[in-house]
Amino acid sequence: MNSLYIILNGAINIVWYIVIAHIIMSWLISFQVLNIRQPIVAQIWYTLERILNPIYSRIRSILPPMGGLDLAPMVLIFGLFALRVILANNIGAFG
Repeated sequence: MNSLYIILNGAINIVWYIVIAHIIMSWLISFQVLNIRQPIVAQIWYTLERILNPIYSRIRSILPPMGGLDLAPMVLIFGLFALRVILANNIGAFG
């Protein structure tokens, strides 16, 4: 059962890094460091969007409108952190 903990923790880490990459890339696009018209940048951006949009849309439906400020990535990162802590504190249930 310890392998189940390792698999779940690995999945959380993968989603964590995908969200961080999406956040950093959105900043770089906003500050015009990256150009969305470049094929590789566009492909990476739209892939990240397709992966994260279903999760973000569920979070955005719960959050109140913030006037252009998107807090969905922050809520998702906090949720992933909370999941990681819950898994770590209950590792005894896996073994």
